[in-house]
Amino acid sequence: MDVSLREVHDSDLPVFFRQMNDPESAHMAAFTPKDPGDMDRFDAHWKKMRTSPGVDVRTVLADGDVVGSAAVYGEPGEREVTYWIDRAYWGRGLATAALRELLALIPERPLYARAAADNAGSRRVLAKCGFRETVRERGFAAARGAEVDEVVLVLDGG
Repeated sequence: MDVSLREVHDSDLPVFFRQMNDPESAHMAAFTPKDPGDMDRFDAHWKKMRTSPGVDVRTVLADGDVVGSAAVYGEPGEREVTYWIDRAYWGRGLATAALRELLALIPERPLYARAAADNAGSRRVLAKCGFRETVRERGFAAARGAEVDEVVLVLDGG
């Protein structure tokens, strides 16, 4: 599959909303909005993501189809990556390809990432892209309604 990134279009947002409301995907991501079905909050979040300086958000395409999103956000020196791939495409290397492309667009380092400790797929993607685990924390995961272990990873420059 040909994986590419492009600017987010308004027509991508309903796809992102559907993806975010998939219960299995939300459980795996763990750290989601408290009420992912709240369309007003979703719209406000994406408006902020698309207009805030220091946020670089992209749509992930696979063979031209919208399959997710990827972004870098945060303050310099503390910026984080995040991504979401439609569950129908899990296990095909799309997240790894999308993250590699995003990292090529954003040369600054260090970059950080977070993942639920039991999200082996996301941790593998991050490791393949050069991130290494630095610390474990516990945090409230809205999608699970409980505190869960979380790993913090870093991609250093050089």
